[in-house]
Amino acid sequence: MARREGIGALVVDTTTDKIGYVMGHAGPYVQLRPPGGGREWDADPDAIRQATDTEVLRARVTEMNRAERLG
Repeated sequence: MARREGIGALVVDTTTDKIGYVMGHAGPYVQLRPPGGGREWDADPDAIRQATDTEVLRARVTEMNRAERLG
């Protein structure tokens, strides 16, 4: 059984190879949102893993770039 990641945890959906923040849990799924914003998606909790340090850094850069573009 997958462990429940807490709200705000940065994880990787190994099914889609996308990184996202845990926004919540709905039914059997974990709801994820990409760094910098965007549409949430549902992920299988058995198919997520914690982001590596490199992935976390990449996500932070994405967020900073988006914030700079938006002003």
